[in-house]
Amino acid sequence: MPQKTFFITGANSGFGFAIAAAASRQGHKVVGTVRSEQSRAAFAERLPAAQSVLCDVTEFDRMADVVRKAEEDHGPVDVLINNAGYGHEGTLEESSLEEMRRQFDVNVFGAVAVAKAFLPRFRERRRGFIVNVTSMGGMITMPGIAYYCGSKFALQGISEVMRAEMAPFGVRVTALCPGSFRTDWAGRSMIRTERSISDYDALFDPIRQARQSKSGKQLGDPDKLAAAVMDLIESDSPPPQLLLGSDALGLVTDRIERLKQEIEAWKSVTVSTDG
Repeated sequence: MPQKTFFITGANSGFGFAIAAAASRQGHKVVGTVRSEQSRAAFAERLPAAQSVLCDVTEFDRMADVVRKAEEDHGPVDVLINNAGYGHEGTLEESSLEEMRRQFDVNVFGAVAVAKAFLPRFRERRRGFIVNVTSMGGMITMPGIAYYCGSKFALQGISEVMRAEMAPFGVRVTALCPGSFRTDWAGRSMIRTERSISDYDALFDPIRQARQSKSGKQLGDPDKLAAAVMDLIESDSPPPQLLLGSDALGLVTDRIERLKQEIEAWKSVTVSTDG
């Protein structure tokens, strides 16, 4: 693959760092966003060949200037990896609207703000690749992560529209939908709402305990995900969404089958409203 310039949000950990490291190893130029000087120093130590910029994706009004400066300093960006995000865990009734707002600010509005800063540049150059990191949680749901799934469903839908709108200009867009991987998503990066309603104990406590016990032991390997992303970037026909992980494949496939059954069971009611 010819050398490309990658702009990766949330580049100092998890998928972001794994992709940054893979791209750097293949000789690509990497510009990663970090949120603090401490993270910047750690990123530089772990990946000296990469560049970094201080940027919180929720500073929406700064995005155009951040991207302009990044391209002035490092040249035109070819690939945007929209990775910054985090997980929120808590039953819907127990979780505050403020927690939901913060979840959507980062996972949806932040991702869209970064993408929108690149869209005119990619459109005018008639090239570019946007990878929006969603989740299998953007295609299925699980009790206790309503805000997270909601944010990823939103980004999933936005990604499909973005793909259709940018296709005439030679700009490719793929939503990356990982299953469970060995990152900090279920560990230090997850925000957990305190429990307060005992009626939910039987449903939710086992889910929370299982997620915590499996953290760091998930089947998914972030380095293999990064390798898959590098293959995706090189593809001449990238898909609208790419599932990664056998758990994502199984759970999403099951959901599609259930959806087909639900549609069939209610088809007579569905068509009865015509006329």
